Amino acid sequence: MTTMTEASVREFKMPDVGEGLTEAEILKWYVQPGDTVTDGQVVCEVETAKAAVELPIPYDGVVRELHFPEGTTVDVGMAIIAVDVAGGTVPAAPAPAAQPEAPQEEPQEEAKPAGSGRQPVLVGYGVAQTSTKRRPRKGADVPRQEPAAQALQAELNGHGHGPAAAVAPPRPLAKPPVRKLAKDLGVDLATVTPTGPDGIITREDVHAAVAPPAPAAEPVPQAAPTAPVAAPAPAPLVTYDTARETRIPVKGVRKATAAAMVGSAFTAPHVTEFVTVDVTRTMKLVEELKQDKEFAGLRVNPLLLISKALLVAIKRNPDVNASWDEANQEIVQKHYVNLGIAAATPRGLIVPNIKDAHARTLPQLAQALGELVATAREGKTTPAAMQGGTVTITNVGVFGVDTGTPILNPGESAILAIGAIKLQPWVHKGKVKPRQVTTLALSFDHRLVDGELGSKVLADVAAILEQPKRLITWA
Repeated sequence: MTTMTEASVREFKMPDVGEGLTEAEILKWYVQPGDTVTDGQVVCEVETAKAAVELPIPYDGVVRELHFPEGTTVDVGMAIIAVDVAGGTVPAAPAPAAQPEAPQEEPQEEAKPAGSGRQPVLVGYGVAQTSTKRRPRKGADVPRQEPAAQALQAELNGHGHGPAAAVAPPRPLAKPPVRKLAKDLGVDLATVTPTGPDGIITREDVHAAVAPPAPAAEPVPQAAPTAPVAAPAPAPLVTYDTARETRIPVKGVRKATAAAMVGSAFTAPHVTEFVTVDVTRTMKLVEELKQDKEFAGLRVNPLLLISKALLVAIKRNPDVNASWDEANQEIVQKHYVNLGIAAATPRGLIVPNIKDAHARTLPQLAQALGELVATAREGKTTPAAMQGGTVTITNVGVFGVDTGTPILNPGESAILAIGAIKLQPWVHKGKVKPRQVTTLALSFDHRLVDGELGSKVLADVAAILEQPKRLITWA
């Protein structure tokens, strides 16, 4: 990675495209060095823990450098692309071109207390509070500067007068990815010997600092005469047969979903109830609505009517639409319904929601469902579309599954699972006839919803699907 020093070069940093996200993976670059870009042009697609998002560049210019290749996970706030703004006057960010220059700037920056005029940082990319202090080096590592450099450092730190003029150790030179690697591995950069140009610490230097030196294993036999227990043998290197196993890194949406489901399953006490329903009349209504001019161009399916049935049931039993505030020990009742629809995508399960679904007419709900599903399949669902849900529907019936015990979406009170709709023998008007039948399962948070309330909601949904004209009388 080359360092841009021209005044016309701007570094575009990885933004926080969600709420408090700390990193994102670069999925695809849409530009290459030498390409001309304009303000608002999408330059790359990134995947966060919530969704895949396209990033637009905020200025005009020519691409000078892509700092990271596709597939790299980058921390929020790190520069990902350099753009030469023709005729620009924006000063470039200070770069560690030579070793004496870095301690002149960075120690003073780190020493600023909170609120002292520091440049604002992006959301989710705060400055570590511990960065204001650094331990002095031990032993012979301290006097590494030449006398002239020490005098210059003393003049910068204490103006060369009295005890305040003590020489502070220079901050090791390393690029942000290397600093993150060192932090993850628990390596103090002050103890690493740099091999890069101008004294810059490289990734190899950090890995070398972690790896034990070759002579380090020799003292073990020397301790054998005094230690009755032999030193433990090193753990064997585990290898995998790539022809028989495929290992997929857990990251992005899948990682966030896994963490959320574990947190929900072991935080909210789940209760699941089931009901088997004759939905023959609902299926007939679906066919009638497909021919209705008001639904021309809209996708009409059983999910539409089941969604509307759940919204009507919530209207009749509003206490089910709530959340648990653990910090304040309060139940928060919601006077709106953001209806989540679980969607399986190549990147994992996501749950976007329809805002204010309770206030939508049936055609409006059909349009919103169609847009939600299409956006999810294209991988273009935004983080905002997945926030603020109150209840969720998951349709496992599309996979031929009869029903399931769904886990609550974190922060929500209930989730309704729809099973497969099948032609089954059913007692209808005193006779056994073939009828369209499905099984519904409602999971709810037992802190918020007791058995009576949960049963009423599920019974109302079932009653509407058996007699869909109740949508008119109950809505």
